[in-house]
Amino acid sequence: MNKALDILAFGAHPDDVELMAGGTIIKLVQQGYRLGMISLTAGEMGTRGTPEIRRSEFAAAAEIMGLAMHRMLDIPDGGVSESEENKRKVIESIRTWRPALLFAPYWETRHPDHAHCSNLVREAAFLAGLKKIETGQPHFRPQRLVYYCEHYHFNPSFVVDVSDTFERRLEAIRAYQSQVFNPDAVLADADERTHISSPEYFRSIYARAEYWGGRIGVQYGEPFLIRETLGVKDPFSLLIGARGA
Repeated sequence: MNKALDILAFGAHPDDVELMAGGTIIKLVQQGYRLGMISLTAGEMGTRGTPEIRRSEFAAAAEIMGLAMHRMLDIPDGGVSESEENKRKVIESIRTWRPALLFAPYWETRHPDHAHCSNLVREAAFLAGLKKIETGQPHFRPQRLVYYCEHYHFNPSFVVDVSDTFERRLEAIRAYQSQVFNPDAVLADADERTHISSPEYFRSIYARAEYWGGRIGVQYGEPFLIRETLGVKDPFSLLIGARGA
C-alpha cells in the first residue's frame, strides 16, 4: 500500500513543476515533508526530445529533488482538457496518495494545456472528496490547493525564500537536457530551437527568482497564490517570526 504524501505537485508536462516551483519543492523535502510530482502528459508534442527521453529526464529531476514518488499520467500532450476521463485519472491519483496540500499551475497562462491542468486539478481535488464518485478507493479531499506562477504574473498570497535551494533547483532543471539551454549541444536544425532552449530563457530563470526574492528582501524567491482567505492564529509569529528564534 502506498504511504500517503504530505504534498503532491501537478504539472501539464515534465519540467513544469521544476521550472516554476522547484526551489520550494526542494525546501519542503529538506524540511521533512513527503512530496510527489505528477505530469499529466509525457510531453510527446514537444519540439525536442522523445517521450522516452523526457521520462528519463523526469525521473532524474525527481531524484535530484528528493521526491518520494513521481508519475506520468497518459493524458495526451496538447489534449489536456477537463473531460470526465481526465478528471477520473486525477481523482484516482489524489485518492491514491492522499496529500494534504496540492500544487498546480496558475489558471491564467499562455499554454492551453497548463490552463486546463489548473482547472482539472481544482475540479478533481473537490470531486475526490465525494464518496458517491466510485473509483474503488476511499474518498479523500486535500485541505488546500496552491497555485505556482508561470508566464503571467499574479499578486501572490505569499513568496517563499528559496535562496538556499536555488542551485539545487537549477540542477533539477538541467536534468532536462533535451529541453533547456545546453551550451555544449549543437542544433543543426533551426526548427528544433525553442524559447526554452535559448540562453535568454535560462537567464530569465535567474531574473524571475531575483525579482520575487527582492520583493521579500532575499536573493531568490518563488511566488504562490491561493484562492481562499488565510486565517492566522499568531500574527506576530507570521510577520516577525517565532519568539526567541
